[in-house]
Parts: sequence; structure tokens; C-alpha cells
Amino acid sequence: MAEYKIYFKASVEKDLRQIPSQEIKKILQRISLLTADPRPVGCEKLTGQERYRIRHGNIVLYIRLKLIDL
Repeated sequence: MAEYKIYFKASVEKDLRQIPSQEIKKILQRISLLTADPRPVGCEKLTGQERYRIRHGNIVLYIRLKLIDL
């Protein structure tokens, strides 16, 4: 099975500052699972976009999958 890499936008650090540290740990654990399965159960494709939405409690994670040629 393929393994994927995760890249963050520069604005993510600023966004995470507003979230309690315990929640940040849980969010980062969930994000790390995306390396094995970038579209887990519960992931929703956004209409008309190449982006997906994953909910984590009140937090919504938006991901974009990008194919990179090796």
C-alpha cells in the first residue's frame, strides 16, 4: 500500500494557536493517520473541488490530495 506525505499551509500554525494543547495532540495524531489512508471513513469530498473535509469534534480539517510524480 502506498504511503502519503503531509504538507501544511503556512497559516496552520496560526490556526492551531487558538486550540487547546490537548486537542492539538489529538488532531495531529489523526492527521498522522492520513499518511496511510488519506480518505478515511467519514471523509467527505467537497463539491466541485479537489478537497476533502474531515471532522474532529468542533474542528473541521480540510485536505487536498495532490498526485506527485516520482
